[in-house]
Amino acid sequence: MTVKEKFIQTYNEHIKREGADKLLEYLLSTSSDFFTAPASARYHSSYEGGLCEHSLNVFDCLVGYLDSPHVKNDLKLSYSMESIAIVSLLHDLCKINVYKKGFRNVKDENGVWKKVDTFEYDDPMPYGHGEKSVYMISPFMKLTREEAFAIRYHMGYSSTEDPRNVSAAFEMFPLAFALSVADSEATYFVETDNKNK
Repeated sequence: MTVKEKFIQTYNEHIKREGADKLLEYLLSTSSDFFTAPASARYHSSYEGGLCEHSLNVFDCLVGYLDSPHVKNDLKLSYSMESIAIVSLLHDLCKINVYKKGFRNVKDENGVWKKVDTFEYDDPMPYGHGEKSVYMISPFMKLTREEAFAIRYHMGYSSTEDPRNVSAAFEMFPLAFALSVADSEATYFVETDNKNK
């Protein structure tokens, strides 16, 4: 099964909300490069298809985090599989259509310059990060308040957001904290070996 097929299967299995079918149609359309875009220009999953793969990695990490005994029994965090799938699979929709193929010059192991493929960031709709993802989802399907805040604040303290707002969001909406943990785990641990595929 390809990464794209796994995404579609996971999406359809867990997300049944009104409008979800139309959002998936958009992701599959020629208006979207979701399934071919990288997750970043030079860092995690910076290769064709990296965005879709990263989204699935975040889903797996979020399911694992929320299933841990400490989180279930001590913190008492519990969410529907639909909410888990929505926030993890769709948290980075803001990265659709913003990475353009390019190249840069680098020295190889012998000190010889060579051209390597890369991606350049060019956002035609600079509406922020998490808030842009919420904005892109909203015309298709309604998010709960907690889902919207989770997606909005999934970058946690690594964003340029006022740390007081991040703290308040995490305290009010624990799913935001959980998604931030899952996103960080996928980025810094799961995808480490996949860098610059």
